[in-house]
Amino acid sequence: MSRMIRAAAPAETLATVEALIRDVVAEEATPRFGKLSDAEITEKKGPLDLVTVADRRIEERLTEALTALLPGSAVIGEEAVHADPSLRDSLLGEDPVWIIDPIDGTSNFVRGVPSFVTLVALAQRGELLASWIHHPTSGRMAVARRGEGALLDGEPLRLTPEPGCEAAEVLHMASARPAHLTAEQYDRFYGLGPTHRIKACASGSAGCDYLDVARGQLDAVTYVYDNPWDHSAGILLVAEAGGAVLRADGSGPWRMADGAQPFAAGRDALAARRVAELLSA
Repeated sequence: MSRMIRAAAPAETLATVEALIRDVVAEEATPRFGKLSDAEITEKKGPLDLVTVADRRIEERLTEALTALLPGSAVIGEEAVHADPSLRDSLLGEDPVWIIDPIDGTSNFVRGVPSFVTLVALAQRGELLASWIHHPTSGRMAVARRGEGALLDGEPLRLTPEPGCEAAEVLHMASARPAHLTAEQYDRFYGLGPTHRIKACASGSAGCDYLDVARGQLDAVTYVYDNPWDHSAGILLVAEAGGAVLRADGSGPWRMADGAQPFAAGRDALAARRVAELLSA
């Protein structure tokens, strides 16, 4: 982390973020899981883009608490940016920024499907510095710090190359936004690629899919980076667990400053490169 972040948020302060996320989610999300009334659910852009009272309450409480933990920091939260898109401008600024997705996988949360998480990341000058992914229904918490590795429930999380993966014909991959692919890319991903087929298994939550990549349960994910709250925490987790994040042209590492362009995050460089090749072919 930068000198400014280390001075303002020492390791013991960052450690309190985990407890804060757990407490807020337990109070605001857990009692409402699968039990919301119609009046507590709102469509933003359509029936697949929902916001609930739980989303709003979690983001409001985390915003207040995290900025108190790190004075001078800003917040980019999914619901706040929906109301005021100009808030995204702070992402590449000089001040540290908390990036919050209060419930990633809101549609699942509403339907009582356990594939949802709370995502929090800390960034400065467009560089990801720390992240937390909390899966409430299992109680799992994944934490990553730039250059210091990743933890899952307090235990080191480290990916190792899959034996024989260089000969695998099927990549288990998730892509939550296939509409962002061209027709040719779609055919390569979900039909037969040049040498490898894709087995799509997206959970409906980008954060859950990133967590599965970092745990070695999923080979790769691919997205167009249009919402920092969807991807920041997962990108850092995969990278610090030993995975790879590459641009569509196969170069890397991918950075937030790259903007909205396809990228692949894989359990290792080979998996990420194969997906990137399908994106750019």
